[in-house]
Amino acid sequence: MTSPALPAQQGLYDPANEHDACGVGFIAHIKGAKSHTIIEQGLQILRNLTHRGAVGADPRAGDGAGILIQIPDQFFREELAGQGIKLPPPGEYGVGMVFLPQEPASRLACEYEIERAIKDEGQVLLGWRDVPRDGSSLGESVKKIEPVIRQVFIGRGPGVTVTDALERKLYIIRKVSGHAIQALKLEHGKEFYVPSMSARTVLYKGMLLAGQVGSYYKDLQDARVVSALALVHQRFSTNTFPTWDLAHPFRMIAHNGEINTLRGNVNWIRARQGAISSPILGRDLDKLWPLIYDGQSDSASFDNALELLTMSGYSIAHAMMLLIPEAWEKHTHMDPSRRAFYEYHAPMMEPWDGPAAVAFTDGRQIGATLDRNGLRPASYLVTSDDMVVMASETGVLPVPEEKIIKKWRLQPGKMFLIDLEAGRIIDDKELKDTLANAKPYKAWIDRIRIKLDDLPVSTKVVDQSKVPLLDRQQAFGYTQEDLKFILSPMAQQGEEAIGSMGNDLPLAVLSHKNKTLYHYFKQLFAQVTNPPIDPIREELVTSLVSFIGPKPNLLGVDESNPPMRLEVSQPVLDFNQMETIRHIDYYTGGKFKSFEIDITYPVAWGNQAIEARLASLCAQAEDAVRSGYSILVVSDRKLDATHVAIPALLALSAIHQHLVVKGLRTAAGLVVETG
Repeated sequence: MTSPALPAQQGLYDPANEHDACGVGFIAHIKGAKSHTIIEQGLQILRNLTHRGAVGADPRAGDGAGILIQIPDQFFREELAGQGIKLPPPGEYGVGMVFLPQEPASRLACEYEIERAIKDEGQVLLGWRDVPRDGSSLGESVKKIEPVIRQVFIGRGPGVTVTDALERKLYIIRKVSGHAIQALKLEHGKEFYVPSMSARTVLYKGMLLAGQVGSYYKDLQDARVVSALALVHQRFSTNTFPTWDLAHPFRMIAHNGEINTLRGNVNWIRARQGAISSPILGRDLDKLWPLIYDGQSDSASFDNALELLTMSGYSIAHAMMLLIPEAWEKHTHMDPSRRAFYEYHAPMMEPWDGPAAVAFTDGRQIGATLDRNGLRPASYLVTSDDMVVMASETGVLPVPEEKIIKKWRLQPGKMFLIDLEAGRIIDDKELKDTLANAKPYKAWIDRIRIKLDDLPVSTKVVDQSKVPLLDRQQAFGYTQEDLKFILSPMAQQGEEAIGSMGNDLPLAVLSHKNKTLYHYFKQLFAQVTNPPIDPIREELVTSLVSFIGPKPNLLGVDESNPPMRLEVSQPVLDFNQMETIRHIDYYTGGKFKSFEIDITYPVAWGNQAIEARLASLCAQAEDAVRSGYSILVVSDRKLDATHVAIPALLALSAIHQHLVVKGLRTAAGLVVETG
């Protein structure tokens, strides 16, 4: 759902390629004591993060800022009593903060869909409340796209006995109504957004400057608005246009940095869609898709993924360890149980990698974690009166030195958590040791893992190609420069050739010469300034391990019988390893079955045959997966004078996307063998 503030796709510009980097912080009372002081201090932290944000040509138009707090029950109770609405006890109702279109007909349509979703999910609509605001400090450019902001109050229905169950129902209501409103294709529907809908937290945010949040939302000035935590964020949208909905915090996180692997992460969530199941969400799971809309930022997408995991039964700390794991593969001193935990979960969820400091909360616990490289700063301090302050820099809140009992920084891959219900700080070691020892992960891994390197080298006789080497090189588009400057150094020194800084080759689309399909694709690089990773000196945080074969159920929290996994130490396989995979059922006693898909076709068919041939390859792959084959080998080895190869990238992409659409992608692994 692209924001109305973003320019439309035009020429070479695409609003999908937008990223951000920002300032983040929180304050919390360890024992869970609520006060208005925490709100005020949270807003003070936010104001002191002003330098982290950006301002447009209009000096009163910011990139976005916000504050996430616990629901101030007494305040809402007294406010709604004036409207004749009586709230149930705390934990038995939820509050939805809703951005609505200014245009009246569209606004009523959005409200109706929310009310309909509440009714359909068996919950109780208690009423609406207009959120008091003072827009006098807003810039003119912000006022043009300022939404109408209302709060909806939802009581629990029959059969919903605990707050966790109500939280899940609110989650479903928000997703269902959002899908319905998007399906209506309202002219002003893009202005609709639900910042939060929860029985524990409420979120005040917008396209505001750090200093405007407290003055814009009048609720935050009321002494009755109390919380034991305040999570704040000041956005710097590096290459994007600021919007109301993309301001942080999101529903569970505030994020400083960038997720570099975003496109792959989102694609894999979509690939899993047809194959995952949740014993907790049950049939409600089908109502959640699509989980991530097009046009959402990296942090918004991350928040959606975290929310899915926590609503499916993972604790927030467990979910964060799945999404941002620490470097474990080459960490020789790591506790074996913790290592087994990470190894067991590795095929379940790809790391959301990149330089990031992420603060997170579910309203009961609040914490922060740092990416495995530690490329974003996060500092914290603990005071003698049970306060914790964490931020992307020190000095965000003036605290007398004599009151500080601990001052430290978050380290690469480490996590810091405050449990407000238990009234204590849980450090990284205790937190991860508890989760790592909760299940027999080591025994499970030993039962399901097969390492390709441990299998015997294939003794099968391989038919060598009868086609001369030069002919094969020409068929696959090799040039003398490729052989001399790229392949030879790699073969001789085992390292990538050193060239000039940057790539000065003209874009393939502008070239007068015929180029291979591969020339039309470029690597995606980070949008913010991050130091390059040195794979030799920083070997600890780099991993080449891959898993081939079916993927386990992401939401099977207590699944103790996941599918077998074939582990390879790095993604480039040699000749003998390919033969082992080709006959994998023989070497693994039938635990894996491989099926070869030939992606060549007769030259006589001509160029126009490619599309039909791709369709038949997709059908072949689908039939193979449905027949129980767990590894598909996509191969062009049968190339000869009468057969031409479809580019392996094109064939692989077509098969992958087809299996995604059919809900079968996670049931099999894909291996490519190409010249």
